[in-house]
Amino acid sequence: MSNVTRWDPWNEMLSLREAMSQLMEESVVRPSAARGQGFVPALDVSETEDGYLVEAAVPGLKPEDLEITLENNVLTIKGQTRQESEDKQRSYHRIERRFGSFQRTIGLPTTVKADAIQAKLEHGVLKLDIPKAEEIKPRKIAVSVAAGKTLEASNN
Repeated sequence: MSNVTRWDPWNEMLSLREAMSQLMEESVVRPSAARGQGFVPALDVSETEDGYLVEAAVPGLKPEDLEITLENNVLTIKGQTRQESEDKQRSYHRIERRFGSFQRTIGLPTTVKADAIQAKLEHGVLKLDIPKAEEIKPRKIAVSVAAGKTLEASNN
């Protein structure tokens, strides 16, 4: 006797929903995945009164794998992640880690001191301390009063 398999429209709907979800994920949420681009590090950029801090997640990279440049207030971080040599004695079921060269470019909103940038790579996080140029930093200006007293004013 043969088994009869009944068609279930809900199974078809779930697979269509999963396919649409994956399509949206690859094209809108992570567009680099749709273009087949390799590893792209996530960045955090913050600002203090004295400068900017850029933190990039670059797990597994060494300082010699990175190239950092600043030109016309545009910061560029280039690098390359390398795939470990494949072990021929094991068969892979899934490879999700991305490998290859990458480049991230961000524009900084104010003039910075390019010669004073400090870069540190620690626990897979690249930290760039970028000081602002002196003419950009707020400074206090002393205001003298006719009676000889001096008050301080800020140009913030």
